[in-house]
Amino acid sequence: MSSTYPVEPPAAGVVFEARQLRKVYQTGELDVVALHGVDLDLNAGELVCLLGASGSGKSTLLNILGGLDVPTSGELRYKGWPLADSDEKALTLFRRNCVGFVFQFYNLIPSLTARENVALITDISRDPMKPEEALDMVGLSARMDHFPSQLSGGEQQRVAIARAIAKRPEVLLCDEPTGALDVTTGITVLEAVERINRELGTLTVVITHNAVMAEMADRVLHLSDGRIVSSHRNAQRLPASQLKW
Repeated sequence: MSSTYPVEPPAAGVVFEARQLRKVYQTGELDVVALHGVDLDLNAGELVCLLGASGSGKSTLLNILGGLDVPTSGELRYKGWPLADSDEKALTLFRRNCVGFVFQFYNLIPSLTARENVALITDISRDPMKPEEALDMVGLSARMDHFPSQLSGGEQQRVAIARAIAKRPEVLLCDEPTGALDVTTGITVLEAVERINRELGTLTVVITHNAVMAEMADRVLHLSDGRIVSSHRNAQRLPASQLKW
């Protein structure tokens, strides 16, 4: 079992290599197969959209990529490092230093300002940007000293994105980042995700059930019943500001 992880700067090429990833959950005497032998490569700088209905395996795959869960079988490598075979100490360091997470719900600490919520991450990261820089990247320079209760849903989600990217992760994993937002606010959040992918070169994986969002991606993977059933590359990415649903 590996207890170390790569610390070299991000390099062009394959970031994740997954081969025959399988995940089985046991509920009493019943086995529930969430992933059925998934094969997947994800490359540096890509924006990839995972599409699929509820229960298709999207979140399970994202959690395994982010080191929040481990596969039942199969191989998963991060920049050549065997992620699937690593111990919890190595996975903790991997999550802390290499991956930023954005979820549907913002998970901000109510008693802390936007700046202070982001500083929670920068204080424990190895090469962070300043909280002010991260908040500026998501368009919140004027709101950084406001508390979550003083921010709209979209602003709170952008604080969550700033918190995720302040550690300068090579990977940004977003699970339904606009799921709790209206269309206009959701577009603003997607514009922040788009800017981070473009300016920082962060491999960005976005889960959604909204097919329209796929138009802003480099590559779109459709999941069904724990399998990738189709994959296609967009000839041209549509700016988030032009998405309509």
